[in-house]
Amino acid sequence: MELTRNVPLVPEQSCILFIDVQNFSAHRDGGEFKDLGKAEFEEKYGWFFKRIQSETIPNMKRLLDAFRAGGIEVMHTTIESLTKDGRDRSLDYKITGFHVPKGSWDGKVIDELAPADDEICLPKTSSSVFVSTHIDYILRNLGVRQLVISGLLTDQCVESAVRDACDLGYLVTQVTDACATYSQERHDNSLRTIKGYCRQVTTDQLLDELKGLAK
Repeated sequence: MELTRNVPLVPEQSCILFIDVQNFSAHRDGGEFKDLGKAEFEEKYGWFFKRIQSETIPNMKRLLDAFRAGGIEVMHTTIESLTKDGRDRSLDYKITGFHVPKGSWDGKVIDELAPADDEICLPKTSSSVFVSTHIDYILRNLGVRQLVISGLLTDQCVESAVRDACDLGYLVTQVTDACATYSQERHDNSLRTIKGYCRQVTTDQLLDELKGLAK
């Protein structure tokens, strides 16, 4: 039998993971942007916010609704320290200046995708959720073998999660139009780079697949 990544989801073995779709990095008043003036914000992040508000977040919401309706596991991860002063952050995050204190508004998932009462949300302090959380242990306890990945940023935390999940033996599906980064060029380059590690589908393609599984 030929081994392939192009395997339809098996609902009871699947989970969708939303990466870092939080106030800190996806809300105009988030910590990453709040100190920027209007002109500087527009120059640096105008394209990004237009994209996530018009396409990426709406696609994420459609996926979230479909996975919940299908009874398929949903997980979230956010950049957030385990301490208020961020002393547990990775060296990389300290150098970068990322500081999302424990329990802060910045560390919350945006309202549009807020976790349901019994959905797991893991705080992380590194690019890859597989490095700074117990997600692998949790996924295996849940019986998950197929991981669907969506989130921010395509070429940073999303790409790191795809690679690590693949290396740990998960079949990974990346939803290409439910991820985003700061430019179209960066987004497209990341998708080309990571293509060999995962199955890549659009939101519409994955929703059609889920509809077919429900028949």
